[in-house]
Amino acid sequence: MPIGCYQIAGCKVRIHSLYEAVQQLCRDYRVPQDPEEDWLDICTCEAEIRQESLRSARNREEEGLPPYTFSDPYLETLAVYRKLATELLRRNILLFHGSTIGVDGKAYLFTARSGTGKSTHTRLWRELLGSRAVMINDDKPLLRVTEEGVTVFGTPWDGKHHLSRNTEAPLQAICILERGQENHIERITPAQAATMLVQQSFRPQDPVLAVQSLALVDLLSRKVELYRLHCNMAPEAAKISFEGMGGQL
Repeated sequence: MPIGCYQIAGCKVRIHSLYEAVQQLCRDYRVPQDPEEDWLDICTCEAEIRQESLRSARNREEEGLPPYTFSDPYLETLAVYRKLATELLRRNILLFHGSTIGVDGKAYLFTARSGTGKSTHTRLWRELLGSRAVMINDDKPLLRVTEEGVTVFGTPWDGKHHLSRNTEAPLQAICILERGQENHIERITPAQAATMLVQQSFRPQDPVLAVQSLALVDLLSRKVELYRLHCNMAPEAAKISFEGMGGQL
């Protein structure tokens, strides 16, 4: 059974896997094992891989996609992240679905329903800002949410384009993307953002931890700036959103 030691979202994590794929996925986060450290152990089994297979099939059916058989090693990477995300809730760390980019030491998270264009929009930011912009995570970043503020972390689970970096940054804003013919950004309230924030956050089956997830979402909405961006996919959209959230070219 492969075993690897990693630092993810500031936590020391020891992954015990059935397949090598998840160890390869996490290789950029590997750290030496210190027996005196407090390690979070994540183990998977065949039954959990089967559950991921059923979830994937159900999700594809709901999205109107044709059936597809994923490999067990790939499904194990999903099972590992699900277990890790569940345990990290106990440490005030929330898995959130979105594309996150860092600029000048601050992070901006774009979230939306699948297919809206999150990754396309952060690509436009990189084209606009050049070396000032760094992808933190293009799909499933981790957020440490506290009364002092929110920190976003890169993770190995970074979407189909594999855009991420093993880094962290204070989260300045969350921007909800919606398609529109004209580009327009506006500041919104926590109440206006609540539905999307809950939909895009990880909610475990454990009822106690599900309540913890909702509490972190509520705190998150009060600790970062919130925006809604109506946008097309023209380069102008990046300029409007960056400047609209306080950035200076």
